Amino acid sequence: MTNETDPAINPATDPASETKRRKGPLIAVAVLAGLGALAGVYGVAGLAGNPGDPACRAALDVAHRIEPLAKGEVAAVRPAEEARKLPVLAFHDAGGQPRTLADWKGRTVLVNLWATWCVPCRKEMPALDALQDKLGSPQFEVVAVNIDTRNLDKPKSWLHDIGAGHLAYYSDANAKVFQDLKSVGKAIGMPTTLLVDPNGCEIASLSGPAEWASPDGVKLVSAALAR
Repeated sequence: MTNETDPAINPATDPASETKRRKGPLIAVAVLAGLGALAGVYGVAGLAGNPGDPACRAALDVAHRIEPLAKGEVAAVRPAEEARKLPVLAFHDAGGQPRTLADWKGRTVLVNLWATWCVPCRKEMPALDALQDKLGSPQFEVVAVNIDTRNLDKPKSWLHDIGAGHLAYYSDANAKVFQDLKSVGKAIGMPTTLLVDPNGCEIASLSGPAEWASPDGVKLVSAALAR
């Protein structure tokens, strides 16, 4: 037996060894570059505190303010966790004129999506009407958008029959407003409700019904309106 290196696999002449030797520095460079990129993503983002949309920082402050009030009849309300501007929400008013959420710039709004085929929506509607009666003002409006896609006269008749006389009528017969909110994770069922600040930024959201005109609901919305 011998301890001499076999000339056939001499590291100085073997092509495989030469390839490994050349790849080594390249791999090291790639690893360093990857670490640098991660540091950029996590380090810089961490230092910035993930501010989101700068125009929505005030809405996030309001969300933090109302968080302790999400209890009782409105316990399922979820205050926003990031500064987020909502997508353009387009629908029509009672006269068939196009409207968007931007038309309420400067006002806080409670946007509610409902349909006559949705039993929880129908149950919730009197509370929304009462909330509009209690808190409706130049600073606040309940914007309830009907998304029935058939029998388009039925929603208006139904609201009249239950005596919901404080809510303005808005509708989207294509239900696109629901899909637009679903695309950003804000609509998973019916009813869907969002509390939106004067800049069109999310303050809070709710999937499902709530007793909005209850003392708990009025206190939460009033806190969002406080300046």
